[in-house]
Amino acid sequence: MSGVEIREVTRDEGEMRLDRWFRRHYPDLGHGRLEKLLRTGQVRVDGARAKAGLRLAPGQRVRVPPLGASLPAPARKRPPPSPASPEEAEALRARVLYRDADVIAIDKPAGLAVQGGTGTRRHLDAMLDALRFEAEERPRLVHRLDRDTSGVLLLARNVRAAARLGAAFRGRRLRKLYWALVVGVPPADSGRIALPLAKTGGGVAGERMAADAGGKAAITHYAVIETAGARAAWLALQPGTGRTHQIRVHCAALGTPIQGDGKYGGAGAFLAGEGIAPRLHLHARAIELPAPPGGGRPLRVVAPLPPHMRETWAFLGFDPEPSGDVSFLADG
Repeated sequence: MSGVEIREVTRDEGEMRLDRWFRRHYPDLGHGRLEKLLRTGQVRVDGARAKAGLRLAPGQRVRVPPLGASLPAPARKRPPPSPASPEEAEALRARVLYRDADVIAIDKPAGLAVQGGTGTRRHLDAMLDALRFEAEERPRLVHRLDRDTSGVLLLARNVRAAARLGAAFRGRRLRKLYWALVVGVPPADSGRIALPLAKTGGGVAGERMAADAGGKAAITHYAVIETAGARAAWLALQPGTGRTHQIRVHCAALGTPIQGDGKYGGAGAFLAGEGIAPRLHLHARAIELPAPPGGGRPLRVVAPLPPHMRETWAFLGFDPEPSGDVSFLADG
């Protein structure tokens, strides 16, 4: 690209972060260089300086400066991932937990990435047309789960819903509950982990979080539901903040890493036993949304345990449905 380009944000890009918008259109532009272009004001949105985390709105105009001959123009970038096959589309629709005019909640399977990245060609974002149903607009992501985390994931069905849900996530006006199997048993039956976190390493592929007094505040509430002696514990966890890998780092900091989480627990994160899969045992069990503007009731969506965790629960003698309801641990 030899000169400045002005690109308009399309309808399906509403509520997308600016850095992710660049990742979509200019995949060869590194994050470090993008940050420099933002700091120096070379990238602008509607003529104003912007930060990487800015949420875009349809119709906004993004100023893209000359990026150099080493970067291909958008028309020459590698083709996007293929949409869902008929079989994948049918399987994805079967995972819908809730649907109304504004929101779809699905039970994301463990192992499916939410968004693309280096070397990731199969991901949920490329399959969202399969969940369009009768709507004119394509569903859009409003939050993420790690590739290996299963459970409730919300999608917005229109721009208005994306703005409302995005604000609810940013303002911590919804509640999320996770279930995990950890190696060992926490020192108390319940508690509050307040441990600041900071990103270490470079690039998305090397993304890793660590406890750091100078990092961003991170709070997780936990309660022990059941134990298998001193060997393992089934925890309910409710994050009060939304840092990357927060629950995984906090569990490891307790001395009880999540089963299968070698990234943060090392070799100590793997229980022996043929009935226990060496996969991450972290599940987004439930989300509760506040009542919509103008009245109505809060929306609570619950996802069943994935197969590998059900097998572990059976092996350890845990009841996968301990009660008829889901109990949250704290308000936010």
